[in-house]
Amino acid sequence: MSRYQKGKTNLDFTEASDSEWQCHQLGRMQVCISLQTDNNASTPPLFLQAGCSSCRPTNSVKELNGLTISNMEKAITININLSVALTAANAVKTGAWSTWHPLWMCGRGLANATVGIVGLGRIGFGVARRLRPFAVSRILYAGHAAKAYAAELGAEFVPLDDLLARSDFVVVSCPMSPETTDLFRASTFARMKPTSVFVNTSRGGVVNQADLCAALRAGVIAAAGLDVTTPEPLPVDSELLALDNCVVLPHIGSATVETRTAMSLLTARNILAALSGKPMPCPLDF
Repeated sequence: MSRYQKGKTNLDFTEASDSEWQCHQLGRMQVCISLQTDNNASTPPLFLQAGCSSCRPTNSVKELNGLTISNMEKAITININLSVALTAANAVKTGAWSTWHPLWMCGRGLANATVGIVGLGRIGFGVARRLRPFAVSRILYAGHAAKAYAAELGAEFVPLDDLLARSDFVVVSCPMSPETTDLFRASTFARMKPTSVFVNTSRGGVVNQADLCAALRAGVIAAAGLDVTTPEPLPVDSELLALDNCVVLPHIGSATVETRTAMSLLTARNILAALSGKPMPCPLDF
């Protein structure tokens, strides 16, 4: 939700210090619309605290499956490719590009690689499906339970420790929750291959960033590609940005004109439906 001033029709739910005023005002609301592509909204607890049963928060997930998945995959693909090629790109900038020799700037390709996906939900499955044309050797996934639809790709359900030990690329697409907070920390990275690439487009809080920095510095893992961080925006003096084997993108998973236009149109349809007393296309239950 966007940022608005007090006294206006719309409210700002981004400042925790304003929570008392926000809760007081919630009873006046008819609908809360969130222009986003996931269910990790921060506002539902505030609604519950205010006892605002008449408000109907919603987001833009359900009718954007194709666009959302394709653009989250775009971020994952960019991260994988940039992580592999980052040293080469720096060599051009620093003047280290000189005489060629056979093994200079060689990185890990996707062909014949094992890709492990943590969270084979809507986005994770779409990522796995689109990785197949890259001739990956196998796709592993970890989560709460095996998924019947994984058989379409021949993906193998394994314990997380097994996935970490076997994967050349570890892609995180699980939702943010108390269970997944700091899921990737020092002990997790220690179970990964030293040649592995870590990719996160889930939520920054899934990763302990200090432990990730330490793992990248010490060569515990080879590289990381991140589309999400804590906080966002990431401060320019963050240690992550000083690492040669880490690339950070500014949370651009849905950043195409087509996707953002579709999100905006669905948001408008949600508002019109709610204000006219009709079912919203994308309600968010909490």
